[in-house]
Amino acid sequence: MGSVRAGHRTGRAVTPVRVLVVDDSVVVRRLVSDALNRDSRIEVVGTAANGRLAQARVEQLAPDLVTMDVEMPEMDGIAAVRALRQAGHRMPIVMFSTLTERGAAATLDALAAGATDYVAKPSGGASVADSLQRVALELVPKVLALAGARSGPSPVRPVPGGPAVRVATGGPLPSHPVRLVVVGSSTGGPEALSRFVGGLAPLPVPAVVVQHMPPVFTRQLAARLDRVGASCVVEAAGDEELRPGTVYVAPGDHHLVVRRRAGGGLVTAVVDTPPVNFCRPSVDVLFSSAVEAVGGEVLGVVLTGMGADGRTGAGQIVAAGGTVLAQDQASSVVWGMPGAVAAAGFAHRVLPLDQIAGVVGGILATGARGTP
Repeated sequence: MGSVRAGHRTGRAVTPVRVLVVDDSVVVRRLVSDALNRDSRIEVVGTAANGRLAQARVEQLAPDLVTMDVEMPEMDGIAAVRALRQAGHRMPIVMFSTLTERGAAATLDALAAGATDYVAKPSGGASVADSLQRVALELVPKVLALAGARSGPSPVRPVPGGPAVRVATGGPLPSHPVRLVVVGSSTGGPEALSRFVGGLAPLPVPAVVVQHMPPVFTRQLAARLDRVGASCVVEAAGDEELRPGTVYVAPGDHHLVVRRRAGGGLVTAVVDTPPVNFCRPSVDVLFSSAVEAVGGEVLGVVLTGMGADGRTGAGQIVAAGGTVLAQDQASSVVWGMPGAVAAAGFAHRVLPLDQIAGVVGGILATGARGTP
């Protein structure tokens, strides 16, 4: 039986999210446990020092969510994730990773094995207090969002001053030329992008992707996506001419925008302007720049993710005469970003993930424009 604790704002009794913390470091286990237990909506019900012990603890405790270190003795986090999924456990698993090439590669391996999301470990030079605060800021919202996904998305409120345009989901798709595909994703995005890119036919236009990820991770992500489908996938460096058949991934901690050159061609630009929606790179920044560059000749796709980044930009695409597709709730890890777009009335279609690439291909087959 789960314990009952007081809710933060209402004082009402709530059943907290029950978390198992897995890490070979006693210090990290205590740090993560303390950070999570500070929030009354979360309860750490157990810990484990490696993946093998974690399997036994999951069977014993049936936690709602597991935090998992990547590198551990006896059984590492990747093998543990794979074993838990093979045993039929479907609870969210959040990996704890380092901001290194090796850590990024291992984290993406864990996501491919069935992990749900990840957070970065605090740097070794941070104080205990700073580390505790950073873990709480990054991990607590993810725990609550991922656990909350079991009972549906949070209500989505309209943005004051947002685009006053709504489309009827299921109505006819707009008929217009398409010069550019823009894609946004966050939590659950690496695997969603892998399935989306892997399902695409050779693209007759360029595509640009924002995935909420730190530096190093986006480079690793682009390299992996490059191996799964017909399109060439690269991490954008800035000032590149956008070419048909190529997918450009925004680099971590930078906004990626599309600009039109005097001769009509499209180029990337990497900018360090402040975060938007607490995100850099931001989907809204990319989508808005695409509309400025090509007007309504754009196809926007919003995949799984926390928050509402992309909602305003999707409205701008629709207002300009473009098309927007959103991933449906059932196939999303978190129906935040696509749910916000759908609730605002900016999605022409709300689709299961495995149908999106085919619909994009159908739209491009009739509307692609490969020349300025």
